[in-house]
Amino acid sequence: MNNNGETMNKTLKILAIFSSLATSGYSHALIKGADISWITQMEDSGYEFYNDWGYRQDVLSILRDHGMNAVRLRVWVNPRDGYYNSLQDVITKAKWAKAANMDVMIDFHYSDTWADPGNQWKPAAWAQLSFDDLMARVWSYTRDSLNTLKAAGITPKWIQVGNETNNGMLWNDGMASSNMRNYAWLFNSGRNAAKEVFPNAKVIVHLANCHDNANFRWILDGLQANSAWWDVIGASSYPKNATGMSWQEANRRCLNNLNDMVKRYGTEVMITEIGVPWDDPESKTIVADMIHKVRQVNQNKGIGIFYWEPQAYNWQGYTLGAWNPDTRRPTQALDAFLE
Repeated sequence: MNNNGETMNKTLKILAIFSSLATSGYSHALIKGADISWITQMEDSGYEFYNDWGYRQDVLSILRDHGMNAVRLRVWVNPRDGYYNSLQDVITKAKWAKAANMDVMIDFHYSDTWADPGNQWKPAAWAQLSFDDLMARVWSYTRDSLNTLKAAGITPKWIQVGNETNNGMLWNDGMASSNMRNYAWLFNSGRNAAKEVFPNAKVIVHLANCHDNANFRWILDGLQANSAWWDVIGASSYPKNATGMSWQEANRRCLNNLNDMVKRYGTEVMITEIGVPWDDPESKTIVADMIHKVRQVNQNKGIGIFYWEPQAYNWQGYTLGAWNPDTRRPTQALDAFLE
């Protein structure tokens, strides 16, 4: 590209940034954020990040320049490497976010490693606890972790109790298909501890596959029937990975599901994870469409959207980030957050 063309692109990008900061025609401000939990490990491994103009810059500044105002941070109980995703690692990243004037979501996995629809294994140190002791441990661990965050000057705006809990958490005791009551009671243990430490924080119940309304109804009906409650329903959506459907259909079903959640339970909803292949030519269109759909949720109860690990490139086999591994700059997917 010639210099004139590059200058024009820079000018358009700057205008987009300022436009995103101006008052929009929408009736409520949208939370726009990113899960950046890998960032400390990536930086310690020598990774560098560059902005749209090719200058090295810290990731949070780059994300803010793309319209983001919040971060999401996962917490593991005793991570196998001894540090990354531990509470101390989370505090480091949360302090960065606070310094950048960004809100923080804390995502409790209640595991020593990944918790997702197919993996919800107890921390090794909790494996032999009775169910009553397990509930007590969830409560005390959540309370103590949040009090440690508070002592470090961190006030999370959202607290997620469990990660992608489509079949409960803390298996086998909390496997919803075997014992929904147990899952509900474990969820409430975390919720109650969160509200004790940060009464104004919103507690999130989080499920994967936003297009799967039947699973959402089953889990949330089960929680409700067993006296569990939440403030926000969080959903993961990876539209290009949805089985047997186009991304357009996945996004459409996701919106229908979110509207059903609002009608059925009356609580707010958000997309807590989204990702698309970094080199997909439609990446910006896909993310922008989902942002638009979150804004379309009935009663203004669609409150936000978080990209999952956008800064990750050439990292642990993850290909759904929003960074170009060749240029080490953001891809067009992040530009969707400026709209």
